Amino acid sequence: MAYFVYILASRRNGTFYVGVTNDLARRIHEHRTGTVDGFTRRHGVSRLVYYETYPAILDAISREKRLKRWNRAWKIQAIDAFNPQWDDLYGTLNL
Repeated sequence: MAYFVYILASRRNGTFYVGVTNDLARRIHEHRTGTVDGFTRRHGVSRLVYYETYPAILDAISREKRLKRWNRAWKIQAIDAFNPQWDDLYGTLNL
């Protein structure tokens, strides 16, 4: 099983959300449709702009916690390196 750490953005350089899941397509769909009340629904954060894959949940959770502590500039640099156009990567997932 694979686990994913991901960053959502409201727009380029907008509001960010960092999360972890074992089913990236399902979780992003939940963010996009607002099925779960919370930060992303309140702030319109639904663009998948960055993700990493891990084989173990503890590694993914550890990475998520580190990313959440990163300052904004570091998150922007990571997104720029992974996805320079800040495309919404949701459509590239195997749904």
